[in-house]
Amino acid sequence: MMSVKKAVFPVAGLGTRFRPVTSVVPKEMLPIVDKPLIDYAIEEAVDAGITDLIFVVSPDKHIIVKYLSDKGNIEAIFEGKENENEASRLNIEFVFQNEPLGLGHAVLCAQEVVGADPFAVLLPDDLVVSEVSCLAQMVDKYGEVGGNFIAVVEVEPQQTHMYGMLKVDEYLNGLLKVTAMVEKPSIEKAPSNFAIVGRYILDAGIFETLRQQGTGSGRELQLTEAMDTLLLQQDFYGLRFSGVRYDCGEKVGLLEANIACFLGRPDLSMRAQKVVERFALSSLENGEDK
Repeated sequence: MMSVKKAVFPVAGLGTRFRPVTSVVPKEMLPIVDKPLIDYAIEEAVDAGITDLIFVVSPDKHIIVKYLSDKGNIEAIFEGKENENEASRLNIEFVFQNEPLGLGHAVLCAQEVVGADPFAVLLPDDLVVSEVSCLAQMVDKYGEVGGNFIAVVEVEPQQTHMYGMLKVDEYLNGLLKVTAMVEKPSIEKAPSNFAIVGRYILDAGIFETLRQQGTGSGRELQLTEAMDTLLLQQDFYGLRFSGVRYDCGEKVGLLEANIACFLGRPDLSMRAQKVVERFALSSLENGEDK
């Protein structure tokens, strides 16, 4: 079984939910405390043993290319950490997605660079705070059983239309054996409450499946639909990872992630806690909890 050393970061999205700020700053560069969101995804990937970072960008996102091309910015991600020497060993490449035709299309754009190797996909606007990084947990399980992996969370029924949803059987060692996938189904058509979030380990066979697939939900090339097709030939597992996921692709999720990371910083936690408590007390006094 080949080890997972390559990771694709689809960062060409329009960030429409954060306009007008994303007309100037890509959402992947929005701050979590004092670092851009993309730094956290890079740190997670490297923590999982990734050495080749492939960024799928739009021609308009020159800010991301400029930021990641500066060796000093990459070194700063790992400064003071046990793996601070990793920056010098990383291979960073950029692939351009000229039109926003969906996550599946973004992944397909990386085919030439990825080649025939298994690879990870990380969506930076899904931030996972955990003791062991989410992708490291997935790589560990991948080493045990192989196949393809998807990070999953349980969501409320009224949220199924926002996610790719899984039909699953229970499996050993905390894994879910995936038997079907549906992109953004209604409550009535959702096969379970297990939702796909932005971490994957995929076999390179996904590229040919994507190439043969027509556009699907939202008139985009959907990764979920391609994985559902590949499921007929290969095993897929869902991992209920240890950690908390924050949806930084929407405003309140970005706020939640900032609060969590502020409170997790020893140098900032006490002041941050006082601010949170002050706002909570103000809300109670104004009767906003009713």
